[in-house]
Amino acid sequence: MTLDRRQFLLRSGSAAAVVALFGQGCASSGLAAQGKVLGFTGVPASLHDGVTIPPEYEWQLLYPWGTPTGVAGRMPAFAADAGNSADDQALQAGMHHDGMHFFPLDGAGERGLLVMNHEYTDEQLLHVDGVKAGGWSAEKVRKSLHAMGVSVIEIRRGPEGWRQVLPSPFARRVHGRTPMRISGPAAGTPRMRTAANPAGDAVLGTFANCAMGVTPWGTYLTCEENFHGYFGGPKEAARAATPAQRRYGTVAGSQWVEYWRFDERFDLSRHPNEPHRFGWVVEIDPFDPAATPVKRTALGRKRQESATCTVAKDGRLVVYMGDDSRFEYIYKFVSRDKVHPGTDAAARAANSHLLDEGTLYVARYDADGRGSWLPLVHGRDGLDAAAGFADQADVLIHARLAGDIVGGTKMDRPEWIAVHPQSGEVYVTLTNNSQRGDAGKPGTDAANPRANNFFGGILRWREDGGDAAATGFGWNHFALAGDPAQAGSGARYPSAEADMFGAPDGLHFDRGGLLWIQTDMSGQAIGKPPYTSLGNNQMLCADPASGRIKRFLTGPNGCEITGCVVTPDRRTLFVNIQHPGEARDDGDGGHNSAWPDGTAPGQARPRSATLAIRRRDGGIVGT
Repeated sequence: MTLDRRQFLLRSGSAAAVVALFGQGCASSGLAAQGKVLGFTGVPASLHDGVTIPPEYEWQLLYPWGTPTGVAGRMPAFAADAGNSADDQALQAGMHHDGMHFFPLDGAGERGLLVMNHEYTDEQLLHVDGVKAGGWSAEKVRKSLHAMGVSVIEIRRGPEGWRQVLPSPFARRVHGRTPMRISGPAAGTPRMRTAANPAGDAVLGTFANCAMGVTPWGTYLTCEENFHGYFGGPKEAARAATPAQRRYGTVAGSQWVEYWRFDERFDLSRHPNEPHRFGWVVEIDPFDPAATPVKRTALGRKRQESATCTVAKDGRLVVYMGDDSRFEYIYKFVSRDKVHPGTDAAARAANSHLLDEGTLYVARYDADGRGSWLPLVHGRDGLDAAAGFADQADVLIHARLAGDIVGGTKMDRPEWIAVHPQSGEVYVTLTNNSQRGDAGKPGTDAANPRANNFFGGILRWREDGGDAAATGFGWNHFALAGDPAQAGSGARYPSAEADMFGAPDGLHFDRGGLLWIQTDMSGQAIGKPPYTSLGNNQMLCADPASGRIKRFLTGPNGCEITGCVVTPDRRTLFVNIQHPGEARDDGDGGHNSAWPDGTAPGQARPRSATLAIRRRDGGIVGT
């Protein structure tokens, strides 16, 4: 046991923590009867332009960008020249697969719904002539919006492995122009009203969908992360930007795309309230293609990353969330009412209000290894009209500003959050923050101890009394990522048997208590200092009980490894390869991979896709 773990036991308090840690050991011991924990052959760090996994495993390709989703009678094939129309794209796999979950449709777990996010678009790949040469048009805006959002597909495992079911009555695309309902305390309030929706209770679309969550009643939570880059306007309008707009990055002239020229709702100078309707957690019923998605404002607006659900000791729902930007916060929501048990349609209806009523908190990490959840409630702790918050809706719409006032800890890009299935211990990836300690920026602190933090790490905490609804916790670092041999890296791992990594992002606990870690080093930085020794992005498997971490997969050039879920029988692992061949930083928009359709750059348009990975002998993944 490392010093850090001993301190964690002492700080998080007594017998409950000890029992929980022993529980982790028991979970791993149980797995040993079915296969040695982390018994697979480790994969070396590599710059190989392809997918590399242990020789004991095999992978299949599922649902690459452009694949028909499976709506009966409406299944347009992928056009290799990107010639599909905007209407086609609304019925096909979106770009840049991200967070994902498997919902079983049978007791054996060999048939189910795979639901996944599509985070953003590469416009040079999406359109025949890109946008640099061909410029923007209304049709290109529509196609771009249709290429983000969420896919619901049906899959089945047979003798040939996993295959998509085509057509399927469950097949559905939710995208940037899908009608949605707004609910919770901010719905209908002045900042949510627009010319197109004077009631402030409905909106078109979800986009910038990154991480996700799953409710106990069987619905999917998609998170709107970098929504800000899609809103723009004439540069001269930037002079009128408010401090809140600047804090959220919704400033005219700083947009990534030119939507505003062809779809006026994205013009900040004409519709300044439209961005208030994005940055939320969106609930989707994957079993009912006719169900209207709902934006849940009680969970707060931010560059939403993760919506990891668990249940408190008294039966209330708890949702953990991060805000993926430098110097932003970690949050949790605790529902007012208890979860109604079940995952059928009746349970989904009974729990339909649960995400609308409760308390949002922001985390403070203290130097002594203790922490507190600070409530973001109007009228308390300075969150009042004098500070610019007219009501609770203002607190939620501007959750970042509320976190500033109550004193949350500014973190190094908090991303995915995972809860250990036995101990309840909570883990979060802090991807990196190269600006930590820069002039005019916050300096280091106990939770974020490295200046110019290029490598990121994984932080964990244990709620007091083992209760997810507690307002106090003990915390420590599970790993400070990077290459320990690199001078000044500050890397530290939980054991000597830990493969190194950088920029951790995706995070998932399987039912056996194994922690799957995925990385997201920038495509422009891969293979270059200070990341030279880390190779392409990768996925690793960790056993928290022993502190061992072993590299399981490396991906193609330029890609991010993201989205991870293990089937209930723990014999299939689904993982996403996002943006293979990510554009080089050389000004020509080139791509350094053609995966999966080509073997060399330029042979084919690279396509994000899902992998289904199994042991060749049918055993449990992670062994």
